[in-house]
Amino acid sequence: MDVSLLIQQKLTELGLDQRDLADAAEVTESYISQLLSRKKMPPAPERTDIYDKLGKFLKLPAGKLAGLADLQRKQELKKKIQSPPAPLFREVRELLLEKCKRERRGQVRAIFEKEPFGELERLISQKLLDVVKTLAREELNRENWLRIVARESGRSYKQMRVAVLEFLDTDVFNVTPDSCIAFLNPLIVTWDVDLASFGLEIVLNPKIAAASLKKFEFAEKEAVGPSEEEPGLREFLKDRSLSGEATPEEVEFLRQLRFKNGRRPTALYYYRELQNFRDPIHFRRK
Repeated sequence: MDVSLLIQQKLTELGLDQRDLADAAEVTESYISQLLSRKKMPPAPERTDIYDKLGKFLKLPAGKLAGLADLQRKQELKKKIQSPPAPLFREVRELLLEKCKRERRGQVRAIFEKEPFGELERLISQKLLDVVKTLAREELNRENWLRIVARESGRSYKQMRVAVLEFLDTDVFNVTPDSCIAFLNPLIVTWDVDLASFGLEIVLNPKIAAASLKKFEFAEKEAVGPSEEEPGLREFLKDRSLSGEATPEEVEFLRQLRFKNGRRPTALYYYRELQNFRDPIHFRRK
């Protein structure tokens, strides 16, 4: 049983159709159709904004759909991370570079082209994605905000809501040109990076974001004691299907990862970091 099958069964049982479900969830019928035909992965399990609406309409127990989605997405993630990450779409790179401060753009472009999806490109892409995702997640349930973003990107309210749902589920490995046009383009005015320290400055559109300037610095930190171990790491270590082959060196590396702004990584995050740590393509030779 997966998310699509359960939804289809409940629609049949209740005598409802895709349009009814789309209206209840405030998304397009096309989105529901692609979800049911498995052309789209189900939203992340923590996406209560969509699962609460779907579950209530289909008269399902709270958390039922989210639980199935969690299992389904874990299985899909394990398949994906067996392959090394591919470079970003060329269109995505161009859209990001267009937002780079003009006097820095040439230097950054040269680095991106010399090391496709290398350390700098992944760092910048991930941080830009994180900033816009955080804003979208905070504002998702504000209809007025969605309508402003929809107007800025030339979409209808329902189309924008679907775009938000899809964008919040993407990552730096799978972000599409469409997501950039819908979110990064209207929300980010410009960004600049200090190539010596990797400090990043992002200017957001003041029409859409209350805090229009974001600054990030990157520095190594000393490891903290075991009492501060992340709950997600403990969960990862307990789940032998995720951590079964991890060596002491690899576990120590994962323990030293640090997170700011109250963000709490999941067990799957640590699983993915472990795969990245093992992949020699992510490290320079001495």
